[in-house]
Amino acid sequence: MISGPAEAASPRARAPGEPVTFREQPVPPREQPAPLSLKRGEERRLGAGHPWVFSNEVDTDRTPLTAFAPGALATVQSDRGRFLGYAYVNPHALICARIMSREASRPIDESLLVHRLDVALALRRQLNPAPYYRLVFGESDGLPGLVLDRYGDLLVGQIATAGMEALKSAIESAVRTALAPEGVAALYWKNDSAARALEHLPQAAGPAFGAAPEEIEVREGGARFHAPLAGGQKTGWFYDHTANRARMLRYLRPGARVLDVFSYVGAWAVTALRAGAQSATCIDASQDALAHARRNAADNGVEVECLRDDAFDALHALHESGARFDAIILDPPAFIKRKKDIPKGQAAYRKLNQLALNLVDEEGLLVSCSCSYHLAEAELLAAVQTAARHCSRFVQVLELGGQSPDHPVHPAVPETRYLKALYCRVTRE
Repeated sequence: MISGPAEAASPRARAPGEPVTFREQPVPPREQPAPLSLKRGEERRLGAGHPWVFSNEVDTDRTPLTAFAPGALATVQSDRGRFLGYAYVNPHALICARIMSREASRPIDESLLVHRLDVALALRRQLNPAPYYRLVFGESDGLPGLVLDRYGDLLVGQIATAGMEALKSAIESAVRTALAPEGVAALYWKNDSAARALEHLPQAAGPAFGAAPEEIEVREGGARFHAPLAGGQKTGWFYDHTANRARMLRYLRPGARVLDVFSYVGAWAVTALRAGAQSATCIDASQDALAHARRNAADNGVEVECLRDDAFDALHALHESGARFDAIILDPPAFIKRKKDIPKGQAAYRKLNQLALNLVDEEGLLVSCSCSYHLAEAELLAAVQTAARHCSRFVQVLELGGQSPDHPVHPAVPETRYLKALYCRVTRE
């Protein structure tokens, strides 16, 4: 665990473009975290900027991993004792350590957490003055294992690692400090992701402070949406598609008939209707999600049709009925969660796109998305092309989309670039 929080300087709102400076805070003398020594030559990847240490890279004769409790802090060193960074450790995980600081004068404490949040806030305020965005995106914001999404004065967080779990109370205090100028009413931990099992962490959810509502409210592109909090997907919303939904409007024909597949609470459909689409149909297996889709449409002065069904079955039935659409959005869950799932997942993406292409009218739009990191963009393109050939359609890719800029990519961590979106014009061969 970290030392007690230091007294923070009085925060103030920062002007746009003003540099973020480290908030120096007086701290009591502390012992250096225990060393974690690497084998010879294993520091090269860390030297290139990657923050992860794998268990087979550690010199366990000199520094046994078993000496560390899950979440304990460590000083990562080369085989010659050179300082590489401060990290937290989980001896039970394949990724046994994650570096949070590479400066010997900046250990992992609340002061560092406040600084990381300050830097993250500066970017998000530049991107979106309204307080609706992903505030922290793990490694890309120097806070591996932590996600924070902001919904006005509510923050919803997810912790995926034992190290961040050990820092949870310090994170809560740092959030209050960093957001003090504008205030935050509540922080809700939605620690229910399957990734926690890899770190031997239980699933748990509940408020850290403040009273969390049953629903989140989101403002996006002039529209207002609601989604369930405790029972919703991820933190309740998919901010990673914000830019993609806006990008869709460039290619949407006036009066378009839109099909939103794996619709969740109808964000794509409502966005299209507000932009002049004639009609929109949402397909999802969740009755609660579709109820929110209807409500979100009504709140924005439009109306959606909803089909509760398995997406593959629904697309097949629509084809059998002779239905046609001018725009189809495919935004499925990750079909490929592990490398061993790649062949099966590739087949699922091909089948899904083939079913959709059978429903796209002449010169219509197909937006085909994948959030599977293990499916490369080239493989999604191949899946769409193979599907098009199978149903005698010709596809022109107009634009390649990805995650919104509030989900920045860490250049040394390819896993932080996971979302793909293809904007395709579909014609007959």
